[in-house]
Amino acid sequence: MNKIAIAVIHGIGEQKPDFADEMTIGLREQFVKQDKKRLSGAELCIKPVYWAPLLQKAEDNLWRAMLKGGTLDFISLRRFMINFAADAIAYQPAGSDREVYDQVHGVFAQSLRGLAEEAGEKAPLCIIAHSLGTVIASNYIYDLQAAPKKKLIPETVKSVAGATPIEKGETLCLFYTLGSPIAIWSLRYADFGVPVAAPDPRLAKHYPNIAGEWVNFYDRDDVIGYPLKNLNSLYNRAVKQDVEINAGGFLSSWNPLSHLGYLTDGDALKPMAQGLYKAWAGANG
Repeated sequence: MNKIAIAVIHGIGEQKPDFADEMTIGLREQFVKQDKKRLSGAELCIKPVYWAPLLQKAEDNLWRAMLKGGTLDFISLRRFMINFAADAIAYQPAGSDREVYDQVHGVFAQSLRGLAEEAGEKAPLCIIAHSLGTVIASNYIYDLQAAPKKKLIPETVKSVAGATPIEKGETLCLFYTLGSPIAIWSLRYADFGVPVAAPDPRLAKHYPNIAGEWVNFYDRDDVIGYPLKNLNSLYNRAVKQDVEINAGGFLSSWNPLSHLGYLTDGDALKPMAQGLYKAWAGANG
């Protein structure tokens, strides 16, 4: 039986190595519910893409420096904005300086290498990305899909990436973006840019029975996450659906802190599990 490989990439905030653990439990539970007689949850091989340590120390130093400048109001909101803005600015390449960008993509490549080893070199690939992680995932997928024609992946990333179908993005079938600021990033490009292809066009040669999908989840109270289909005609075709959910708990679901609640929200976990089941069935039909 073919397993489904799942890469989970986090977004802003102070992340811990176990950031995906609670989501993993909930996702497996929802997945098993799709067919309790056939499924155990072991059909899903899940690995985190944990890039936070690359920037956390510098971000903490920045925050301490800001606090020394004088009394500040809205401390929690300020920290929230520094988490987002600092990560976003540091990640984005500046001219020829791609150090952080390439380091983050190197972490992504390492996670895909781990999935290739555990789930199989041709395992169907699902990427679940949150917040700034959706931009990182989109950029890395774009670089992989453009690789045959453009040399966008540097040697530092190639050195940790393999040449298996899953590591080259060929088996990408599911792309789930949660609380995505891709719409904001699209301002960098004419007519808001060109989206990645999810599923990957090369998927059919490996798994002709997997349809695949890109579904984007957003919360109307989340000032960082936005719908994507309305960006332009290309995004309208690429993204299957923008799904509005009410992310977060009692204290956060009604305000911008809802941005931090997507990964464990049942309204996102259930449709993702349904998509994973369809992919698993297609790979093992």
